[in-house]
Amino acid sequence: MTKNTRDNDVAFIQALAELLNANDLTEIAVTRDYAQDDSLKVRVSKQTNIVHAAAPAAAAPAPVAHAAPFAQAPAPEQPGPVAAEDPANHPGAVASPMVGTAYLSPEPGASAFVKVGDQVKEGQTLMIVEAMKTMNHIPAPKSGTVKRILVDDGQPVEYGTTLMIVE
Repeated sequence: MTKNTRDNDVAFIQALAELLNANDLTEIAVTRDYAQDDSLKVRVSKQTNIVHAAAPAAAAPAPVAHAAPFAQAPAPEQPGPVAAEDPANHPGAVASPMVGTAYLSPEPGASAFVKVGDQVKEGQTLMIVEAMKTMNHIPAPKSGTVKRILVDDGQPVEYGTTLMIVE
């Protein structure tokens, strides 16, 4: 790669970063083709502090941590069970590495890659996150048991969304 091409690529990446910020995007992915077997694939992303909350009809929503889009707002102080902790803070949390659509099975109608209670090995495919027509297999970060699946099949996910818990 020549210095001029490298400088052009750096300028291109900087322009993508500026475009990302100017349009309040969280991620941009681009492939730049130069020749038959020469291309540059660039993904520029940023983590934002997105606040997701479930709003009960008579109460104001309470913010929850990023990457826990379906946690419920805590109930008012009442005797009884303690509110569940944020799954994103769990040591076995498997987070989405990208923005996309989560799929629990390899194709529609097929059985899921894993179910709650299944034993998995490190590197085993847990699910797929489809981004820009590319099916990205999400591997188990460690061997263990699938304790919780926190997304539905076909659900859109953000970067950092907790997908499941493997202990």
